[in-house]
Amino acid sequence: MMSDAGPGGGNGAGRWGRLASISLDCDNLWSYLKTHGDPGWEQRPSYLDVFIPHALGAFDRLGLRVTFFLVGVDAEAPANGAALRAITAAGHEVGNHSFEHEPWLHRYPRARLVNEIAMAEEVISAVTGQHPVGFRGPGFSWSPDLLSVLHDRGYQYDASTLPTYLGPLARAYYFRTAKLTPEERKERHGLFGTFRDGLRPVKAYHWQLADGKRLLEIPVTTFPWVKTPFHLSYLLYLSRFSDSLMRAYLGAALRACRLTGTEPSFLLHPLDLLGGDQVPQLAFFPGMDLPGRRKIEIFDRVLRILGQLFTLVPMGEHARSLLERPGLRVRRPMLNT
Repeated sequence: MMSDAGPGGGNGAGRWGRLASISLDCDNLWSYLKTHGDPGWEQRPSYLDVFIPHALGAFDRLGLRVTFFLVGVDAEAPANGAALRAITAAGHEVGNHSFEHEPWLHRYPRARLVNEIAMAEEVISAVTGQHPVGFRGPGFSWSPDLLSVLHDRGYQYDASTLPTYLGPLARAYYFRTAKLTPEERKERHGLFGTFRDGLRPVKAYHWQLADGKRLLEIPVTTFPWVKTPFHLSYLLYLSRFSDSLMRAYLGAALRACRLTGTEPSFLLHPLDLLGGDQVPQLAFFPGMDLPGRRKIEIFDRVLRILGQLFTLVPMGEHARSLLERPGLRVRRPMLNT
């Protein structure tokens, strides 16, 4: 039975001596509209001034420190400065989520990748006072060139892979609901990966790069063996059908993690904490028929369950622990293999 103890302190959390990292991809209102093909995104409408205090309050109630992956163009906007500074002031970590948040980052040539990463680094560091050491590609996009750029710029880890077979289904849903021109559809044709992404490891591993270089990869954890996602967006979707189903699925996924020795990297998004009553412009997004209060209840419950089984930490702390351990698997970065 789940206790009422919070996951982020001296409450017996992580009694099996395992870590789980918690991260939040700080995708803004404009980025959802842009990816969906909706007009008006060019004005960069933002909810960060409302969302970030909301999220910080939720983490504070549970005593959690997490990693916020920030988008460079949002860090550059003066209107977001106070909210973004509050993240590091509260003791959280920041990571790089690219400058323009384009989920087709894997199509960029190397020179453009260097510029994209460097520009985001500069503005994130300037506004938060913390230099990012981890990266996650928007829409789980990555490429061998990206990994090489991250290594050369001194990053400790990448967190861009989602080892699941369901990428083509997610892409089909996206194309069915998005308002895209033929050119935009072509640009996004590889969005969310392929069926073969499910062959990638669930556990952390090293990418073997050119010239003997290596970079730590911490995948967004999926259900071991089954390779279906269980980050909070998926759990919220299941909860719409049955709260018991959601809890049973989460419990089975975490038992599989324990049996396989997998330390979860658990992913959050702003729309996991914001309901359709708070952001009506994103009613098209799955799960936005749930009110914000209901999402917070589920968030609290899920994070407490995770905290009973693992010690919950930011991704940088998880990465440092993994880098000290021998025997991590090594894998060559070939796309769709």
